Amino acid sequence: MTEARRGTAIITGVGRRRSIGAGLALGLAADGWDLVVSHWTPYDQRLGLEMGANDPLAVAEECRGLGAAVEVVETDLAEVGAAGELVAAGTRLGGLRGLVVSHAESVDSSVLDTSVESWDRHFAVNARASWLLIKAFAETLPDEPTTDVTGRIVALTSDHVAHNLPYGASKGALDRLVIAAAVELGHRGVRANAINPGPIDTGWMTPEIRDACLAGTPAGRLGTPADISGLVRFLFSDAGGWINGQLLHANGGFHAG
Repeated sequence: MTEARRGTAIITGVGRRRSIGAGLALGLAADGWDLVVSHWTPYDQRLGLEMGANDPLAVAEECRGLGAAVEVVETDLAEVGAAGELVAAGTRLGGLRGLVVSHAESVDSSVLDTSVESWDRHFAVNARASWLLIKAFAETLPDEPTTDVTGRIVALTSDHVAHNLPYGASKGALDRLVIAAAVELGHRGVRANAINPGPIDTGWMTPEIRDACLAGTPAGRLGTPADISGLVRFLFSDAGGWINGQLLHANGGFHAG
């Protein structure tokens, strides 16, 4: 357990214990970060994936066991005010210095059968909410030029788009948003990067998908939440402060050939 606290980080998408978001929360808590973790139960229940009755609270308790102060916020990121709610919670904990965008709206549909309502919700959650989070987060940081690192932003993205059209298209918008933040906010000490983790089996894979993903991964195994947590922890460390404006692939070489 780390004695000196590094500050507070907001992490979205911590709805299930078996998720990338949960792995991120536990990793940053171990490194000395206090946390605001968000989730939206109706979405997690709609997915129908493995989850306990109180997964977000259980993850929060594990993080507290590592020395972190943790606030759990349930909020629908499709609502315009949700970003401000999360940033306000981070400000209350004090020392808000980090933002990890790991939430997603993801409902499979294709060019011919995607509804306008589904398209709009995907962009509201995956793109608009991410912009509003970054904006509200940046507004809490000092407004003068500095070469010091004052804030760190990491967003999880994806290049899966065929037959998952609104998800992939809105994640593409997220990529551009993060790179814009890296350029526009860099002089204020912000470091913003996107991570494409490739296929991580958090309970959604069928046996056929698992086999196909394994066949396409030179490292010979599927990625885990801990793999992605390791990269985020590096980006949030002093050693990761020179990385900015990057789209990083952490996927064991998935489809590298």
